[in-house]
Amino acid sequence: MVTKMKKWFIPLLASVALALSGCSHGITGLLFKPASNEKKMVPVPLHIVSIGDSLTEGVGDSKGRGGYTYYLKNELDALKGVKKTTIANYGVKGNRTDQLLARLQDEKIRKSIKDSDVVMITIGGNDMMKVLRENISNLNKQEFEAAIPGYKQRLDQIFRRIRAINPDVKIALVGLYNPFSKWLTDIKEVDQMLAAWNDASKEVASRYKNTIFIPVADIFENNEDELLYDDHFHPNDEGYKRMSKRIYRYLLKGNFLGIPK
Repeated sequence: MVTKMKKWFIPLLASVALALSGCSHGITGLLFKPASNEKKMVPVPLHIVSIGDSLTEGVGDSKGRGGYTYYLKNELDALKGVKKTTIANYGVKGNRTDQLLARLQDEKIRKSIKDSDVVMITIGGNDMMKVLRENISNLNKQEFEAAIPGYKQRLDQIFRRIRAINPDVKIALVGLYNPFSKWLTDIKEVDQMLAAWNDASKEVASRYKNTIFIPVADIFENNEDELLYDDHFHPNDEGYKRMSKRIYRYLLKGNFLGIPK
């Protein structure tokens, strides 16, 4: 009887010992596996609305892909926390702040903003151009400075209208750059005027939560021949690509977008 018990007991004992020895995770690991506090990262869709002037439309883009928005979408899609990026582009060549303000009454644009996570804005360049055209025979620094208060007021109205449509949406305002260097060679203060307008834009943006100002003037400074289109006003492909990289970097600062990590 003892001999028979040994025949099945010894192999059984060996099997138990092997399991306890941890040849895989061991029974201790199975029974006492430590709980993890880490949550699994779930990628989220990212909805962006881009509104504004020709820089949003993408004038100068050799393939008509939407300028900086094309490159920005690709960069955001590469993030692990982003499931898919969609960008609705409502840029219109020549738009000034007053025209963009009026276009924010458009139901299609309003619906897109209501459903979006981020609103990207390029505006102001044509406001400056309006001052230039109206004072071309007697252009001076004072004319541009005198136009700033009205510009700030209209820009503020744009922000307030966007917030009324979607109180939680994040807003990113892209700054102005200087394409006038070849046009306004007689006015030495062009860069100072541009800086004043950018400061006005930044000041208005600072009044609102979840809103950032993205400077781009330095990207084009002394690089006009390399980064501007044939019209010497709009960015070319490389110009838009560099704009996109700057915008991308600012959108990721402090996890502005709120993307899972």
